Amino acid sequence: MKTVKQMIQETEMSKAYYQAVFGIEKEGLRVNDSGQLAVTDHSKKFGNRTYHPYIQTDYSESQLELITPPLNSIQESYNWLTALHDVVLQTLPEDEAIWPISMPMVLPNEKDISVAKLDNKADVLYRETLTRKYGKKKQMISGVHYNFELDSQLILRLYESQTEYTTLTSFKSMIYLKLAKNFLRYRWLLTYLLGASPIVDESFFTSQELPKKYVRSIRSSHYGYVNQSEVSVSFETIEDYVQSLQNMVAKGFLSEEKEFYSAVRFRGTKDAEELLTKGISYLELRSFDLDPFDSAGMSKGTMEFVHLFCLYMIWMDETATMKEIEIGEEMSQLTAMENPVSVSQFQEEGLELLKQMENMIHLTTDSEAASRCLQEVRNQLKNPTLTIAARMVQEIEEKGSYIEFALELAKQYKDEATKRPYNLRGFDYLEMSTQLLIFDALQKGVQVEVLDSQDQFLKLTMGQHVEFVKNGNMTAKDSYIAPLIMENKTVTKKILDSAGFHVPAGEEYTTIDEAKAAFWRYKNKSVVVKPKSTNYGLGISIFKQAPVKNDYEQAIEIAFKEDIAVLVEEYISGTEYRFFVLDGKVSAILLRIPANVVGDGQKTIKELVQDKNKDPLRGEEKHRSPLEKIALGEIEQLMLKGQGYTIESIPEKDKRVYLRENSNISTGGDSIDVTDEIDESYKKAAIRMTETIGAKISGIDLIIPDPTIPSENEQHGYTVIEANFNPAMHMHAYVYKGKGRRLTMEVLNMLFPELNEDVSSTGKTH
Repeated sequence: MKTVKQMIQETEMSKAYYQAVFGIEKEGLRVNDSGQLAVTDHSKKFGNRTYHPYIQTDYSESQLELITPPLNSIQESYNWLTALHDVVLQTLPEDEAIWPISMPMVLPNEKDISVAKLDNKADVLYRETLTRKYGKKKQMISGVHYNFELDSQLILRLYESQTEYTTLTSFKSMIYLKLAKNFLRYRWLLTYLLGASPIVDESFFTSQELPKKYVRSIRSSHYGYVNQSEVSVSFETIEDYVQSLQNMVAKGFLSEEKEFYSAVRFRGTKDAEELLTKGISYLELRSFDLDPFDSAGMSKGTMEFVHLFCLYMIWMDETATMKEIEIGEEMSQLTAMENPVSVSQFQEEGLELLKQMENMIHLTTDSEAASRCLQEVRNQLKNPTLTIAARMVQEIEEKGSYIEFALELAKQYKDEATKRPYNLRGFDYLEMSTQLLIFDALQKGVQVEVLDSQDQFLKLTMGQHVEFVKNGNMTAKDSYIAPLIMENKTVTKKILDSAGFHVPAGEEYTTIDEAKAAFWRYKNKSVVVKPKSTNYGLGISIFKQAPVKNDYEQAIEIAFKEDIAVLVEEYISGTEYRFFVLDGKVSAILLRIPANVVGDGQKTIKELVQDKNKDPLRGEEKHRSPLEKIALGEIEQLMLKGQGYTIESIPEKDKRVYLRENSNISTGGDSIDVTDEIDESYKKAAIRMTETIGAKISGIDLIIPDPTIPSENEQHGYTVIEANFNPAMHMHAYVYKGKGRRLTMEVLNMLFPELNEDVSSTGKTH
């Protein structure tokens, strides 16, 4: 039979060989500030374990399990794992974090360790069986499972290139069986490189002899979470595997098939019997300790090396026999018990493996990144002090104990995840409102798929219920015409005006010459010049005093840079408020103060702006920070000119200088929540405006001279400036002053009313 290597080369699919699907399952104990196991219940803020695809509990109520979906790249997998950590760490109580190493802290009495509180009684009984057999403490060992699946089209093409296997299912199972066998034979190298449990408190062991002070991996050794010695399962063939596994259950050595704790599991079927007809869909690799030096528990570099390692296990000509698998298991055990700073007793074999892996890369992608990855591993094989376990030992010695070492990291990772709660790491390439919506979806257990990152398009799923969302709040709940109405300010004005709402007078111009020629209409009036169809305050100039001709013409030019048509409207005095209307109610009202600085009598306006822009809430990328940095462009300098300033002027102490007339947060404004202070009559008016347009979600901008005086039919008390079809939500969540309001959660509740239903909690099995 041709080898996979030969098939790859003959079909000229060398680069396609690297296409795969990845998934990570990461366990971690909750720990409190004092370094003790957090024995509180799994937070109800995480939605419901009945259906939650991402955040579960494992054996214990205190043992989190974070699960990424199947993804087509390691970068995506790492991004998801990072994002899930942000969601969890921001949701946990302030005094709780995630323990960053595999071996637990000093555990309480077993009676105080709570088994996961699940509604499925069979799952609870299974955990109780494990408790009797292994004790609760061993169940608290945590690690990472790495799910690996070759690209389905690649497997199909390879299958078509051979004649020995008559079905695609048997061919695919052959590949995964070969990977499993060779993985078990050579996994000692991963134990050497990635072992990260060198020590545990002596109270962890009850009747066993303690290991020497430091080893590479307690978890991967016979001291760790392993089956009892009488359990023996064959990997010779799929048939042998199924028969021997079923035999172990029949004899009572395993309570269920899932109790088989091999370093490799065959996945894709509900039980072993189905493997005989459906075959292996993917492999679950279970031999990885938590890496304490990466906040996600497994670094991106490690994920990349494991991928290369798996590919070589398939690429190599040989397939390990059962005898060789036994040898490999012994080598892994010996490696696990080595001193972390000692050279591997199998170094020579490891270097040869890396040499052959390098050759595989040369014959396929010839990737420099892959070669660098192997070089880093080669350095660690030659110099054991570079390995994770050795680095841990050094840190533990410096800190005084592994408890202090791990607790310090747990607090550090908690701080990193919570210091910028408005950014969701892993998804921070998206606009901030979209990030906040994804955060809420991940927290509550709504499945998320980013369909188009550039267009901010999401697919959200709960069971059979699917919703599509663009830009965080554009949904199918709106009619098709509603956003088109709101995008066109002229149409919006006409519709609202005809419905009896008060709008500012003004004219529309489609050419620069036409707009400039109309200056005679406005030379004695206060006016606003703005693009016809843009949001976020772009291109807007406001003249509270009648403009001079040059300034008016410059404002026209600025506006035409943003759109093909421009509006010139009467300026309405009063204070502008943003009403966020969602599903028939006003969920938030924001007072936005235009970009400004306050003088100190010493610094220039330019320097004051630079100082204010240092605020960590202010960012340069639109809608990825609660506040935007203040610019000093054409509009700002035109505004300063009108007040008799330049950017080099030094305002007197306590003098507030405005750099914009428009109050948009996207142009450097400050945000103040006033939802509870505005009279209900204005809220009702904003709701009616939104209904008139036909929208479910809208940002209604009203100018109100005195919000304490109710609006009446004969005396409106407001002027409606705009209706925004994609109103930013992030500026309501993290405000400069007042109460932050999580509008993205309200969007989710509108789309998925079932989120509020009382569904019983269940969970996954260990």
